[in-house]
Amino acid sequence: MKKAYLLSLLFLLSVFTFQSCQDNDDVAAPANLDIQDFIWKGLNQYYLWQADVPNLADDRFNQTELNAFLKGYPNPETLFQSLLYKPSSLFPNPKDAVDRFSWIVDDYLTLEQQLQGTSKNNGVDFELRRKSANSNEIFGYVHYILPKSDAFPKDIKRGDVFYGVNGTQLTVSNYQSLLYGAAESYTLNFANLTYDSNNAPIFTPNGKSLALTKTILDENPIFINKVIINGTHRIGYLMYNGFYSNYDNQLNDAFGFLKSEGVTDLVLDLRYNGGGSVLTSTRLASMITGSLTGQVFAKLKWNEKNSDKNTNYPFPDKIEATPINSLNMTKIYILTSKGTASASELIINGLKPYMPVVQIGDLTYGKNVASITLYDSPSFGTANRNPYHRYAMQPIVANTVNSAGFGDYLGGLEPTFQLIEHVNTYGVLGDQNEPLLNMAISKITGGTARTIKQSQGEDFKYFTDSKSMNGQNQMHIDKLPEGFRNTLK
Repeated sequence: MKKAYLLSLLFLLSVFTFQSCQDNDDVAAPANLDIQDFIWKGLNQYYLWQADVPNLADDRFNQTELNAFLKGYPNPETLFQSLLYKPSSLFPNPKDAVDRFSWIVDDYLTLEQQLQGTSKNNGVDFELRRKSANSNEIFGYVHYILPKSDAFPKDIKRGDVFYGVNGTQLTVSNYQSLLYGAAESYTLNFANLTYDSNNAPIFTPNGKSLALTKTILDENPIFINKVIINGTHRIGYLMYNGFYSNYDNQLNDAFGFLKSEGVTDLVLDLRYNGGGSVLTSTRLASMITGSLTGQVFAKLKWNEKNSDKNTNYPFPDKIEATPINSLNMTKIYILTSKGTASASELIINGLKPYMPVVQIGDLTYGKNVASITLYDSPSFGTANRNPYHRYAMQPIVANTVNSAGFGDYLGGLEPTFQLIEHVNTYGVLGDQNEPLLNMAISKITGGTARTIKQSQGEDFKYFTDSKSMNGQNQMHIDKLPEGFRNTLK
């Protein structure tokens, strides 16, 4: 009897202990930690460098411990940054940073628009550079003006130099708040750029100021599409400024026009293209080539936990049901700058195993990784999203390589012919005398490129550009692969 009693007591104790452990692991995150819980679990599951972040380890927390950890981060953005592997926010020297590209937003509707080329924008596409190598003061100059924007009918053009906003000098610490703060309107202050007898630059405010207002703009990335006839050459010139998949059919139409014109050569201008959709990149590659359908254009490699998601991206022959207009090029000329990034670099790297890629311009940005949008939902996709907030993440989830296995270009892709774009020698985009296009034409025809006299003092250090600041320098996967599940939810 006593033995039976003891056995019953031991059984009840074991059941209670098991149930307690089970309950401890199954404790849900409280509602006030929903966003933080989503951030941790999304990064734990799919972040490319998950194995390198101790606080993202699979055995780091049970749910009760995780809740306690998350309570220490009332600000979701702070938590997100703390879980990244050597982010640029904490490692400002590019040589030390590893993750320069993951980001988080508090409104996924804005994020979705940005990835498709829609943003609150005054229409000025620009670049920022330091006034000198060690200067904290920066200045900007205009790349181009977007049609139908607030800036378009105003007195501002390509090559204009600006130094301030609302009378305040731009610096490395204030440029974001001045240019992309809460204010929908601001005034740009312009300057003249000259040089002293030692060829040192002088920035002189010229009294010109211009009020600009941001509106919701859709940027058609097909900025210029034309044919240049030079002797026996019919040279297609396409300035393409963003890999936005909702414009893929228009891009295909642009290639249809070039094909109907019987182009013999192609110059693809990606100097201001910060990237975008991986799928669009594969489609553009097929528009250029046409004879490689089904062969591997690029490979995406996920973290070890998701090696089953590793994907080969072949050259397609259709956009949905629409045949791709292909030019059957066997050689291509691509114009680049420091702002050429992500999906633009994917095009260059993906084509190199199959044809000569003549790159003209500057070293590219150096982004060989892809991101994906994660939502707070059972599948991390758009279905059944948490209705109580709009946070979403755009973490880096995959490395990219070409069919030959090469993808090591974090330092940027080296141009075949270097010609750095300078504001004092800017030409008209699409004009045969514009320096980068002129060099491409000379390489195609065997002619001599124009001699461009550069001022030594104008070798300003690249800082950033408007697409980077506006979240449009991404290489992103358009939709979640099959099998994505928020298994820790």
